[in-house]
Amino acid sequence: MPLRLFLTSGDLMADRRFEFARDLQLKGDLPAAADLLEQAIELAPDFTSAWFTLGEIHQQLGERDKAIAAFREARRIDPEDQHGAGLHLVRLGDAEMAEMPKAYVQALFDQYAPRFEHALINDLGYRAPALIFKAVLAARVAAKKPAYFKRTIDLGCGTGLAAAAFVKQVDHFIGIDLSPGMIKEARATGLYAELEVADMIEGLRTKSDASANLVVAADAFVYLSDLAPVLSEARRVLVSGGVLAFTLETHDGSGIVLGDGLRYAHSAEYVRGAIAKAGLKLLTLEPAFPRNENNEPVRGLVIVAEKT
Repeated sequence: MPLRLFLTSGDLMADRRFEFARDLQLKGDLPAAADLLEQAIELAPDFTSAWFTLGEIHQQLGERDKAIAAFREARRIDPEDQHGAGLHLVRLGDAEMAEMPKAYVQALFDQYAPRFEHALINDLGYRAPALIFKAVLAARVAAKKPAYFKRTIDLGCGTGLAAAAFVKQVDHFIGIDLSPGMIKEARATGLYAELEVADMIEGLRTKSDASANLVVAADAFVYLSDLAPVLSEARRVLVSGGVLAFTLETHDGSGIVLGDGLRYAHSAEYVRGAIAKAGLKLLTLEPAFPRNENNEPVRGLVIVAEKT
């Protein structure tokens, strides 16, 4: 789901040139689109959306140095980086791996909130909540423990698909999401006793020790590079015997990479180490396909861990 954000330049002519350039970009006439964007930038030198889109076009044309220059300019003008220019700089090898800009993640999901479920389920074959549900139930059956959780925290809750999957197993659902648009959609489901707009880690930090029986994150940790902070906070808020369950995207190498879809992929080796360092007991780590991308299944993992 690429972000298609537009921040006006404040100059009507520059904005019009940008609109024409975007049409040309979508039609595949990249040189003409780049020319129009350069004209827009002449009219409005601090036009973030134009600089960012120019970077995209240079990237599409294989013009790495020009793409880097444009993305750098977009990030300079907008330090919060709502367009995610810094992520493209990482992909281009011009910046070190870093956490995703919160403003970018918020803008991405606010944009998709009204049609999120339709896009995920019908276009992307989204399976993460079902995978987590099945893995949690299997882990509880294997441990001969009841698959009922009094208080559950849903990290990156989105529109409430994970809550819908666990509705018969949970008494009190707490949803946390960075996007106000997503929280609005989740509230409409009536599945959550509590909802809050917050970063996942910040949201967990407001919760008391040993206050949750289950923490779930369906396709949410793909927007985190370093999993250590969220795993540590999840362990703190879980009761003894409480469960953490989540999905990730993965790859064959080691460590963490930023994929083509601008989501982080974590190796199985990295996940095992991170779970152990957080003081959690790994119950399940299995290959899975949480969603599709370009009509192909995305390689992922489903993980269940327990606080002992």
